[in-house]
Amino acid sequence: MRRVLVPALLVLAVPFIAAAAADTPVPPEQAAKVEALLRQQGFTTWKEIELDDGMIEVEDAVDASGKKFDLKLDPVTLEIRSRKAE
Repeated sequence: MRRVLVPALLVLAVPFIAAAAADTPVPPEQAAKVEALLRQQGFTTWKEIELDDGMIEVEDAVDASGKKFDLKLDPVTLEIRSRKAE
């Protein structure tokens, strides 16, 4: 019985584990603040804004010179904590 139960539980748990690891959309009011900050910092476009691992992640943010970056922002202060060139 135990040999059947453990694999069955693992199969049932996989979708929940995947969902927990997935990126989460930023609430609209916070996304608006992030977008305003990005424009203020000189970024012109970006692909996606999401929450991941406790940080706000901005993918493919393009600055005024055309360089592309992945950014990580503090979700409380909106301070840019990481700027990784693409």
